[in-house]
Formats: sequence, structure tokens, C-alpha cells
Amino acid sequence: MAQASRSQQLVRSERRMFAASDDNAMMKQILSTHAPDGRLVDVKPILLIIDNVLRHITPEIDQALTAGSGRIDSFDDPTNLSAIDDVLDALAYIVHKISCEISCKCAGGGDAHATTMVILNMLSSYSWDAKVVLTLAAFAVNFGEFWLIVQLCTTNTLAKSVALLKQLPDVLEHSQTLKPHFDALNKLIKAMIDVTKCIVEFIELPCEYISSEVPPLSTAMASLSHPLRKHGNCQAWHIKLAAYMNTFKISYVFVISVLVSHGDNLFIEEKKQEETYKEFIRIIETPQMEISKILRVIFRKEDPHPLFSPADKTRVDIDVLRRKHVLLLISDLDISLDEIQVLEVLYKYERASSSELNYEIVWLPIVDRSAWNDSHQQKFLNLQSIMPWYTVNHPSVIEPAVIKYTKEKWRFVKKPIVVTLDPQGKVTCTNALNMMWIWGNAAFPFSTDKEESLWKSESWTIELLVDGLEPNLPNWMREEKVICFYGGEKMEWIESFTSATKKAAQTLEIGLEMVYVGKNNAKERVKKISGLITEKQLSHSWQDASVWFFWNRLESMLYSKTQHGKTNDPDIIKQEVMTILGYDGSEHGWAIFFLGTTEMVRANGERVLSSMQSFEEWEEMARQMGFIPALRKHLEGITDDHHCTRLILPGISGGIAERVVCAECGRPMEMYFMYRCCVE
Repeated sequence: MAQASRSQQLVRSERRMFAASDDNAMMKQILSTHAPDGRLVDVKPILLIIDNVLRHITPEIDQALTAGSGRIDSFDDPTNLSAIDDVLDALAYIVHKISCEISCKCAGGGDAHATTMVILNMLSSYSWDAKVVLTLAAFAVNFGEFWLIVQLCTTNTLAKSVALLKQLPDVLEHSQTLKPHFDALNKLIKAMIDVTKCIVEFIELPCEYISSEVPPLSTAMASLSHPLRKHGNCQAWHIKLAAYMNTFKISYVFVISVLVSHGDNLFIEEKKQEETYKEFIRIIETPQMEISKILRVIFRKEDPHPLFSPADKTRVDIDVLRRKHVLLLISDLDISLDEIQVLEVLYKYERASSSELNYEIVWLPIVDRSAWNDSHQQKFLNLQSIMPWYTVNHPSVIEPAVIKYTKEKWRFVKKPIVVTLDPQGKVTCTNALNMMWIWGNAAFPFSTDKEESLWKSESWTIELLVDGLEPNLPNWMREEKVICFYGGEKMEWIESFTSATKKAAQTLEIGLEMVYVGKNNAKERVKKISGLITEKQLSHSWQDASVWFFWNRLESMLYSKTQHGKTNDPDIIKQEVMTILGYDGSEHGWAIFFLGTTEMVRANGERVLSSMQSFEEWEEMARQMGFIPALRKHLEGITDDHHCTRLILPGISGGIAERVVCAECGRPMEMYFMYRCCVE
């Protein structure tokens, strides 16, 4: 995966380079390296040997290079051999330096543009055509050495040993698989030779031929497909075209070297991953006899002990999970501590209870391995240390095919999910986290059938909304008190609302309890407000974990309901959940009042505050009908000229309703997309 990422980075670097090749800044950067000292290099003999090196590597390249016209004289001519020897005697060192530069950057990955500039600086004292030919010669050395070893390693012990030391792939063994890959490579090498020859011929043209309107330059321009404008200066024409083509050439020399060094390995690796992915799909979607068969394909075969046991701090085999329900907790390294703490409560309760729930949790962290560093390693170890369930001993033990499957099939993006497997390895739910937040262990065995069954027995009650988050709730309900849950983040509104509501309750001489439940994704602001509410004794106020759980349960209800609800059936629970989430998405506060289990009324901050501050208008009605019925009737009589309701939900696997109606007016709301990187 790291190699693939480096390859993609190189491609992106190349695109940036060519996109900027016509810019003045790029041209100035290239020209700044050009400081010729007047030396003359006869590049044709060098180009001859380059031609022969590349032509003899494969039959395809041989055919491509011999098909065209204008071929340089035969390599077998003794005169040519002597000329080549004389020229290379003085240039061997610089060719070797360039060859080493390209080889080193290929081996470690690197920026193609940076390498191009290094090579240009090495060749600063040479003419433009010499720069191109010498760089191509360095490439031919690397490429020729590669193919000599590849072709001889099956019959020559020395070549085989060198291949092992260089970690060269067995190209011949996979020749049929790699044929399309090298067909493309052959075409590119032919283009490299053709362009180099054009540059050499262009540099040799007399100045009187430098006109973009008449041959031979017009022909050259057409063949090079380069949209140069007219320019009256002969030297400038030479410099601009040669600089452009030199940049083009050196960049592609580097790319080809990368392909030779890494491309074949990457190609084979990609094919293997495709096969592994298909095999994982076949196994995960086929009924098995035992869960261990599924688990074994999740982890790399090379690691016999892929799991880490928190109990004894040791690495263990997956056999510890035999005959158990397994919950795969899938997340990145940004999983919240609140999420871990709430899940820990359920997990430890399952172990402490006498019931036979018989499930285990395994954390599968999905990370970008190409960007893995010491900071990520420490973060992983910190999270691993606080999790009481099984984790992988390292993220690298997870098969890449499994990571791909979690994203494409289980639709993991950012927000954690829990995929459940029964003891036979069957996937019973692709995200049981919703069920766990709503019903806890009562939803075991966490299957979609169980989820649907639980919803059939639910109704919109104060218990469903609050769950066990408010410990005083049973007592308040026995005492028949009016219970108000409210939220928001404007302290001025909170003070006005709590004061007016308490005054109305005192006037009616009824019991009232108020609880501040905060605001979603505003942890630090809510903490500050909760402190002020407690300090001023305005009402009860929940702490961090309870606030987080309250809002996440509501979101889980919406996602779960969306997946299981029938489109044409009215769903009161879903409607009420979306209303509260919509209130929270606005800039104002909100409140919901309960009396008993089901009698309730709710409103946004402006309407409910206005109603409480004008209590004398409906006081008599409240004495006759009761507080909640009277407040509901009063709210129905208030019409808003304008209102703005927003429903903000995090991205998660599972569907989101395409049609959502406004909680205030009942009209369909428009759908927008929001991207945010911070929960504050």
C-alpha cells in the first residue's frame, strides 16, 4: 500500500509539473540552471548506443524502434564504436552520477520535479541537447542492467544472486500477466527516443530556418504538438523549445525508471489484492460452519497471533473467539473517549451479569498505512490501553481487502460502526451501534430482525427519550411532577426561560423539575454553560458523558428508524426525534415538557420563552385544562412570520431520509451538505 501511495504521489507530482510547464515561474526556474561553458558534445554516438540498448531489450521495443525512418548508422560499424568510446570516456562520470540519482529516488520514492531540478543542476554547463541525451543514457544504463539480470537470472547463478540482492521481481514468470503493462512501456520508450532525436535535430538547425511558419520548423512543431508562439529571436527559440522538451524528457525518464523499479511489483500486488478481495467477498457472503474461518481471512496469514488480549496483555490467536458472537468495532484513530466509555459500560455489564450473552468485541482500526508515523503509533497504543476488549496487535495485520470491503460494502467512512457476526460467521447486522446506544444489551444478539422486533414494541415516551440518563426520573414521575428537558447555548435565553417557567409553575402550585441537556457537538461550550447553571441554581444539568450519549442516542434512533421504517406509514417516534434534532440545529434553545409517561408538548426557544413570559394570557386555561394541554393550545395559536429550522446529521453508513418535513410548519425541507472537521 505504501508503494502504491508513493506511485500516486509521483503521478500527481508529474501532473503539477506539466500543468505549470508553460508558466513563467517554471521556465525561469529551468533557465536558472542553464550555464553552458561552451563545451561541445557529440551526442549522436551516445544516442546510437542508447538506441541499441533499448532496441535489444524486448522484441516489441526492437520492432518499434526499427520501423521508422532516419535511423542512426549501424552499431556494428568499427568507426562508430571508436567514436562512442572517445565520447563516453569523457562523459562516463556524469552519466554515472545521473544514473545514481535516478536509482536512489526510485528506490525511496520522491518528487519527480525535485529530481528533475537536481539533474538539471548537474548538467548546468552542458547544452540543451546534451542534457537530454546524457539523461537518457543514464536511464538506458539502469534499464539495460535491469533487463540483463532479469533475462539471465534463470540460467546464470551470478545473475540470480544479484537479482536477489536487488530484490528484482520474476518478470519472465509473469510475462503474460504483465504484457499490457510492458506494451504501454514500449510505446513510451519509443516516444522518448523520437522526441530526443527531434531535439538533437532541432538544435542543429541554422538560425535562418527558425520560423514557425515554414518548413522544417513547422513540421517539427506539428510532430511535437507544442503550441509555441512566434518569436523573433533565434536563440530564444532554441532555449524555450529545448527547455520545455528537456523538462518533458527528464521527467519521463524518471517516471519510466519508477515504472521499471516499482511498476511491475505494484501491478502484481494489485492483481493479488483483487483476487484476495474477491475471495473475501465469497467467504464473508457464504454460510460457514464456524466463525474462525471468517476471522482468519480478516487478518494477514503471516501473523499467527493477530489479536491483543487486554486481560493478560499478550498476543493471542483468533481461536479465543470460537463459538462466540463477535462484534467488530470499526473506526479510525479519532474514535471519541465518550464512545469508548459508553461501550465499555455495556461490555463490562455483559460480563458481570449472569445472563449468557456470550459476545466479544474486536477493535479494527482503519488507518492510512502510507502516512503511518510515530505519532499514529502512540495514539494507537493509547487507545488500545483503555479498551477492555480484544484489539489487533497492529493495524497492519488487517488485510487490505477487508479495509476495502468495510468502505464499499459496510459503508464505513468516519463515524465508528459495529458489524456483528454470529458464531457461524454470518453477518447479522452491518451496524449494531445504533441498537446498542438505544437498547444496550437488551438488543442482543444485535441482528436486524431483533432491531425490527424492538421497534414494534416501542412508543414515544419519556423513558425512550431519556433512557437511564436521569437518575431522579422515577421519583419525579411518581410525584407527578412536570418534567422539562431543554437545550441551547445562549445563557441569556436559559436564564430568562428557566426564570419564567419556574414563576408559572409557582403560580399554578405544581411540581416542576428542569434538566439542561446541552447541545450536540459543543462539548466545551456546554461544559461552561452547565457550570453556570449549577452555580446559579437555575436547574439540573447533565455532565459531559450524559450529554454526548443523549444526542448520539437520538441520532441512532433516526438512522435505525430510517432503515426499518415504512415510507408510507406515519412514524411518531421518528418525527419527534427529527424535531428535537432540528431544534438543536438552530441557533436558539428549545424545550420539551412531560407529565407522566406520554403527555408532552415541545417548542423552539423563541415560542416557548414567549409563552412563559406571557403566562397570564393562558393562566386560566392552564388551571382548567392542566399545564401541558393549555401550553399546547397556546402554542398552536402562535404563528411565526419567519422561522429557520436546520437538521444537522453526521455522515454514517445507512440511509438518510430524502424527504424531511419542517417541525414548525410541516413543509418539506431542502437538503444541503455540510462538511466539518471539529466537534466544537
